[in-house]
Amino acid sequence: MVTDKLTSNAKDLETELDWFARVLETRFKLYFDQESHFENIYEIEPPEYEANSSVFSDFLQHYQLSVPERLCLLLAMAPHVRPQLLDSFFVKNASYDRGFTEFGGLRGQSHGGFLPTGETLVFLASGGKLESRFHALQMFGADHFFARHNIVRLDAPHPEEPVLSGPLRINQEFVELFTTGQVRKPNFSTDFPARLITTELTWEDLVLDEETMLALDEIESWIRHGETLMREWGMQRKLRPGLRCLFYGPPGTGKTMTACLLGKSTGRDVYRIDLSTVVSKYIGETEKNLSKVFDMAENKQWILFFDEADALFGKRTKVEDAHDRYANQEVSYLLQRIEVFNGMVVLASNFKSNLDDAFTRRFESIIHFPTPKEEDRLKLWSQGFSSKSTLGANVNLRRLAAQYELSGGAIINIVRYASLAALNRNSTSIELDDLEEGIKKEYAKEGRTV
Repeated sequence: MVTDKLTSNAKDLETELDWFARVLETRFKLYFDQESHFENIYEIEPPEYEANSSVFSDFLQHYQLSVPERLCLLLAMAPHVRPQLLDSFFVKNASYDRGFTEFGGLRGQSHGGFLPTGETLVFLASGGKLESRFHALQMFGADHFFARHNIVRLDAPHPEEPVLSGPLRINQEFVELFTTGQVRKPNFSTDFPARLITTELTWEDLVLDEETMLALDEIESWIRHGETLMREWGMQRKLRPGLRCLFYGPPGTGKTMTACLLGKSTGRDVYRIDLSTVVSKYIGETEKNLSKVFDMAENKQWILFFDEADALFGKRTKVEDAHDRYANQEVSYLLQRIEVFNGMVVLASNFKSNLDDAFTRRFESIIHFPTPKEEDRLKLWSQGFSSKSTLGANVNLRRLAAQYELSGGAIINIVRYASLAALNRNSTSIELDDLEEGIKKEYAKEGRTV
């Protein structure tokens, strides 16, 4: 299937790039007053494609690109798929022994070819006419689908330099989509400080009280029907885009697992951002790190799961110095990003009281994950062991559930410890001594004693 997509994309892109090359050749001939078969580049008809012939052709038909928009897309794509097409822009102006200003363009640090700028697009699409220059700027407005769907952008130039001298960029995901037919899932890196998280478990494995499960049903309904509510029912004029949720409760009570299950049951990828590691001591770095995540996640239907939210979104500090002042500005900026994000954001915190009241009011859903009650703990103990193991004669799970107040995460850690102890004895029997030793270890983590 992947090979088929790759082949069909390559075929249609070859056709499209051949058209682009003819347009480029004609533009240069017209500019240098050379003989040409055309008086205008718009006389060269762009290719038409059969329905569903490739991912690339589907994109063209879906967005109904104008010729200038199509040229903009191909100009941004060319360095990635056929960089030699742009070599003609390296021609020198004999009068000044330098390149032509109107061609724009940049040199890369490693890339030896020509990298287009906004000026390059204006030259190609219009020959530099002023009216066309103004039209070109509209392609990079916030309301254009290039920007809304993060397809092509005009990066900011150096301070105080003309806007169109900024580099023309295409989102790498669309390069992958137009070539291989699929987009790779991003890996954790400094440019994307988030990890894809999954689970093999099901809702039946999650033990939560009835009130919490009802609140989660509401969230799952939004994930499944939110698009219908906003678009078909016309509620986009009355409701904010996206959904903001706060999960709070002690560690090990199922917050991360719940986020994974929401993604699994609705076919959405879940990316975990550990705020305790992303928050930087350097002014501005935290904002920069998290902005990368939001930019990449826009229009992806992902669930962003921010763990250890207290690290950044806790009670805002009393302003005593420049660092405090900037930290509060940084939080305010990120709150704005969360408010306009069109996907689902989940923040996890150990204590709701740690979060600023002004912040929690921005959530549509606030869900408490309490420490399991006795009956829930019994269920966790009962379903925690392998079917290959047996319980020792002196193991009474109901007594353990009644005597020890533990989270689900702590119970599974104890089950792991006791199961490994049994395997070390070449046995399948889970013994009480091992369970009690595991309980001591879990209590010690929390500074408690048995």
